[in-house]
Amino acid sequence: MKNTLRICSFGVVVAVLGMSIKSFAAPAYGTKMPRKNAFNTGVQTHIVFDRELEDPFGEINSEQYFALLSYGVTDWLSLDLKGGVGNIDQMPGGGGEIHYPKFMGGGYGFRLKLFDDDKTAAVFGFQHISIHPESVKINGVKNKAVLDDWQWSLLASHRVGKITPYAGTKWSRMDYIHWVSDDRKRKQSDFGKSIGLITGVDISLTPETWVNLEGQFFDVEAFAASINVSF
Repeated sequence: MKNTLRICSFGVVVAVLGMSIKSFAAPAYGTKMPRKNAFNTGVQTHIVFDRELEDPFGEINSEQYFALLSYGVTDWLSLDLKGGVGNIDQMPGGGGEIHYPKFMGGGYGFRLKLFDDDKTAAVFGFQHISIHPESVKINGVKNKAVLDDWQWSLLASHRVGKITPYAGTKWSRMDYIHWVSDDRKRKQSDFGKSIGLITGVDISLTPETWVNLEGQFFDVEAFAASINVSF
């Protein structure tokens, strides 16, 4: 019965979010989720080393720092929120670089546990990050930018003692929205590099605290690290 409810919930959530192309998301958080009516909280660093945009817009990178909060709606469904700061560096295809200093950022998402037998788990997730750095002036003209980073992910993990490695795949987008004065253009990430690999590990420090380390490859080169507490 529980598995049937999970599959039905999975289908409903995918259908609802799939109809909203403006829904956005990333990192994948791993497979350690809060229990029903419980919370996980933590602090996270997320560094995007390289994400290629569609030609001829070059590439972007970003440093992001967040406070995390996850709530267990049930034992198999969590809602994930984050808030903090981040920057954007954009390298146009023709050379030169625009640096937007750190300012407001945040994100949201959910995770749905598809399987759990104490040591082995499988989790489907949807995550979004939106970064709104400070504007800059170039040759006297105001330049403003927003980074929209979103993904669907599917992860599997297996616990060995205090270490829980996990791996999986994802489909992602990371767009660079750019204003020059009042002229706005969405510069999309390279659509040919939308499928990526996620590898990570949760390392238990105590029964209630753990460190998460995660790398993302192929669609993007990125790394995230966080320390977390459940209560």
